[in-house]
Amino acid sequence: MDVLDQLGAVKEGKMSRRAFTRSLMAAGVGMATVPFAKQARAAEGDQATYFTWGGYDIPELFGEYQAKNGELPNFAIFGASEEALTKMRGGFVVDVSHPCNQALPRWKASGLFQQIDKSRLAHSGDVIPELYDMEGNAGDGENVWMVPFDWGQTSITYRTDLYDLDGAEESWDMLWDERYSGKLGSLGSGADAWWIGAIKAGIGFENIDTPEAFEKIAAEMRAQRPLIRVYTDDTTTLEQALASGELAAAMTWNSSATLLKSEGVPVKFAQPKEGALTWVCGLMVHKDAPNLDRAYEVIDSLLSVDTGKFMINDYGYGHSNAKSFDEFDAETLAGLGLSKTPTDILAAGHFQVPQSQEWESKMNGMFEQIKAGF
Repeated sequence: MDVLDQLGAVKEGKMSRRAFTRSLMAAGVGMATVPFAKQARAAEGDQATYFTWGGYDIPELFGEYQAKNGELPNFAIFGASEEALTKMRGGFVVDVSHPCNQALPRWKASGLFQQIDKSRLAHSGDVIPELYDMEGNAGDGENVWMVPFDWGQTSITYRTDLYDLDGAEESWDMLWDERYSGKLGSLGSGADAWWIGAIKAGIGFENIDTPEAFEKIAAEMRAQRPLIRVYTDDTTTLEQALASGELAAAMTWNSSATLLKSEGVPVKFAQPKEGALTWVCGLMVHKDAPNLDRAYEVIDSLLSVDTGKFMINDYGYGHSNAKSFDEFDAETLAGLGLSKTPTDILAAGHFQVPQSQEWESKMNGMFEQIKAGF
């Protein structure tokens, strides 16, 4: 079966993304070269359009939706939250989008989204209540602006056979280790990397928006820049580079370590002594959603137990449906760095704090300059 045949099998739900990725990795093909799923224009046909991160455009997350509608939703992909918001401000209309907690106040303030009626969601009552408690999320009555979907950590995935801790604890210093210059990788978005720079600089997130903090973080990022082989928003690129040994360590999300372990690559998802970056992402509905009923069906499918089982087992992410965790024993969850109580994980790391649009623009502009070598 060639790549196009396999892609068709994935789209029809006959082949898992994990199997497809394994095949590509064996062939040395990058996911960025493959036109995965239905990369559609907004409001194409009668199906809802889901605007999301790469890796969430897969059949495994939409069993309920596909059973009801006979097809998958349309997908549109972004690489960073600010990129997505900018595109929608420019007139790109979708049904459902997928930001994270630190972006919620800015997305809400844009006026592009409507409150979500939880009574229209079959699985809303199974959502872990604490996950709704994001800053600015409360709407009128039982309405909310964002329905929590996935949660997890940004940390370091490293090759245990290539990276030598030399007796030291796991630390964010690993991504500033001059011994591995040219063998380190990073997520390309400031929404992850800049906040890691703050942890490295010893800056509390409650003070991240001060001028002094900005300069200290920028200095850390400039010091790291010569050591980084690749910055990318494509997690598959980092995974393939770790699998091949091109990289010894990289900043990733939980899913990269989980996938690589399943393929027999000797990696570990670090628990830095300074604490990992923790986050909750969720679902928002556009104010002009062309397919509002199916927008709710997209959200319900993503909240389902079957989707949760996949997210936990295959991606190593926490899921918002409490019943999803009943499918796993405590030992398995601990091995994935998860817990049935998300506050255990979120409290153990550094939870991102929403920032102003002005700060985000300044941060992203500076980080792009640093990546370019300035």
